[in-house]
Amino acid sequence: MSASPKRVTLLGSTGSIGTQALDVIRAHPGRFRVAALSAQSNASLLIRQALEFRPAAVVIGDERQYDLVKAALAGQPTEVLAGAAALTEIAGRPTTDIVLTAMVGYAGLLPTVAAIRAGKDIALANKETLVVAGQLITELVKKHGVGLYPVDSEHSAIFQCLVGEERNPIEKIILTASGGPFRGRTAAQLATVTKAQALKHPNWDMGAKITIDSASLMNKGLEVIEAKWLFGLRDDQIDVVVHPQSIIHSLVQFQDGSLKAQLGLPDMKLPIQYALGYPERLPSDFPRFSFLDYPQLTFEQPDRATFRNLPLAFEAMRRGGNAPCVLNAANEVAVAAFLRDEIGFLEMPTLVENCLTKVSYLATPSLDDYVQTDGETRRVAQELVGRG
Repeated sequence: MSASPKRVTLLGSTGSIGTQALDVIRAHPGRFRVAALSAQSNASLLIRQALEFRPAAVVIGDERQYDLVKAALAGQPTEVLAGAAALTEIAGRPTTDIVLTAMVGYAGLLPTVAAIRAGKDIALANKETLVVAGQLITELVKKHGVGLYPVDSEHSAIFQCLVGEERNPIEKIILTASGGPFRGRTAAQLATVTKAQALKHPNWDMGAKITIDSASLMNKGLEVIEAKWLFGLRDDQIDVVVHPQSIIHSLVQFQDGSLKAQLGLPDMKLPIQYALGYPERLPSDFPRFSFLDYPQLTFEQPDRATFRNLPLAFEAMRRGGNAPCVLNAANEVAVAAFLRDEIGFLEMPTLVENCLTKVSYLATPSLDDYVQTDGETRRVAQELVGRG
């Protein structure tokens, strides 16, 4: 057991991953201590979390709610900050050992970069960071000698399968996908689905954006790109298979043909705890998996013709440069427009495809180029949404 608790800065503490991470920290009070918390707009939950965990600092992204949070925490040993710049600042503070990036979307990129540059280990739940700027992030991780521990269940599974296999080359990895709520539907059936239907994931409890991404298979496409950078893979070493039960979280195939898989019930607390506690496996009271409860585990090919986001993600990965950044930004605009009933379900991949065609391609982008690409893509995507 470590001599002192690991100090955790949790970016995105009020979302699905953030609240489950705090459950893990609650269960291991001698192992972890909350150094800082952040939320974008859920001020009331952020205040409750701050009163319970008494971090050194909190950040509310929505600056309009700063006074509310400040007043609620008056007299507490917690500094209250607001805005994107503050988020980046707390990510690199010396009072932090590990930063759990549980923010959704592109917003996680700059704070993660700041944390790495400050020498902090990263528990990465924000897949968009590696989707947008995978080469830059992996170079920074190597330069600063920090740990990068995946929190996505699929990438955590691969990470766990690779422990002890450092000298054995990977032949390929297989990411599993539940298939989402619309598995087996035709394009004609998908043309009329509603956001309420899309928000009903069969196995996982996630936020709205990730749930829609799962329904459209964009989430799996983003995970494919993330896996390339996390594990140093070629494009042709990554495959996807639909596994509706979500028990096998992903697999690694080695050069001798042997496969290793990590199994468990669909519960994000396990990969969160593994990332925070690595290299130790900490005890837990999480529900245990029994094969008797799942007598059949099934697998099938994803329907790439109907769920076009998946092949679009593979194509963006193959193009490289800023193409994955365009893919991500266009998708964020598309999902937001779908949730506002401005576009239909099948119009989301069309919007992404159009942005990949229209936005300027850069083969070797810098961090500033990624920021500019993100902004340009969002402008183009919003214009396309506005044209209807």
